[in-house]
Amino acid sequence: MTSPERLVEILVNKGAVPAEWRETVAAVPRELFLPDTFEARGRVVSRSRAPDRWLRYAYGDLPLTTQYNDGREAPQGAYLLPTSSSSMPSVMLDMLRLLQAAPGHRVLEAGAGTGYNAAWLAHRLGSENVVSVDVDPGLVQQAVRNCALAGYCPAIVCADADRGWPDSAPYDRLVATYTVPRIPYAWIEQVPAGRIVAPWGGSFFHASYAVLDVGDGVGRGRFHGYPAFMRSRNGRPHRGYLSDFVHHVEQAEETRTTLDPQEVLGSSDALFHIGLALPDAWYALVDADDGSRESTLWILADDRRSWASVDYVPGRDAYAVEQYGPRRLWETVETAYGDWALRGRPARDRYGITITPDGQRIWLDGEDAAIPTAAVLPTV
Repeated sequence: MTSPERLVEILVNKGAVPAEWRETVAAVPRELFLPDTFEARGRVVSRSRAPDRWLRYAYGDLPLTTQYNDGREAPQGAYLLPTSSSSMPSVMLDMLRLLQAAPGHRVLEAGAGTGYNAAWLAHRLGSENVVSVDVDPGLVQQAVRNCALAGYCPAIVCADADRGWPDSAPYDRLVATYTVPRIPYAWIEQVPAGRIVAPWGGSFFHASYAVLDVGDGVGRGRFHGYPAFMRSRNGRPHRGYLSDFVHHVEQAEETRTTLDPQEVLGSSDALFHIGLALPDAWYALVDADDGSRESTLWILADDRRSWASVDYVPGRDAYAVEQYGPRRLWETVETAYGDWALRGRPARDRYGITITPDGQRIWLDGEDAAIPTAAVLPTV
């Protein structure tokens, strides 16, 4: 029960495989696209040491991390940043469902990774109709080799995928396998009358697909799903341990807030709206380990100059806040959360996105209602 057929069975039972992609999932062996060692569910899985377990994970509906720190060796104890993976098959299928790629379409894939998604596309659309671009030469070589082992030969090239691949344009569809904080206008130019699906968002909230239909030089669309993909390597901010971001604790400003940090974290719609105002900071929740149900919410600026913390204690109606740096990050969260509440707590599917040569604009309910936040960003 460790085969493509087993993966199909799992996905069918979850209602996760569109009928038009079922044959493809069954035809492309995932094991050909995986290294001998990967990480899944917090454990390292080795084919040479535990072949049965390796195959069971390979044909499970699981994300499998295949690279850290862009493939560079890391010293003992260094922070390990996941930088490539074989995505969760049900997430891949959700993305392909949104893409609406069909036989006859030419597709550009931004981010080759292991080559598994490119092989799926090649199986259904034909290798001649698939171009995949990745900035990492090692990943490109790996994807080419893996696809060839499976019997497919899509064009896989080494380049900055944020710039697309104009040599083979135009395309009918573009799908990105990494998260972007803004949609590159080059993608709009290369898909002049088609559809783009890309994981989208900044540091604070990046669990959305931007699904855009393109025409007359403009991309317009809405947000869907809850994907979890790695970030574009262009402008990728530093990530590390909490101690890498928290400093000058003795100089922090102490205040109090009545906004329950768990209420903020409890709504993905609120997090989406806050993320529009705070695309260049991220959060981490640290639970107390003493059974008290207390926790600390940290807000950490990408540039590592500013940070904030909010201490949650059950049963309280006010919470201790500390902030340091040139920005008051918790105050930004409070303001954005208040704005979201005043707008009637809108669900994320009421927001939209428009891409023009002048930049990226986020709006609520209609294009004439732009959100006046940091969401208005230049394209690249």
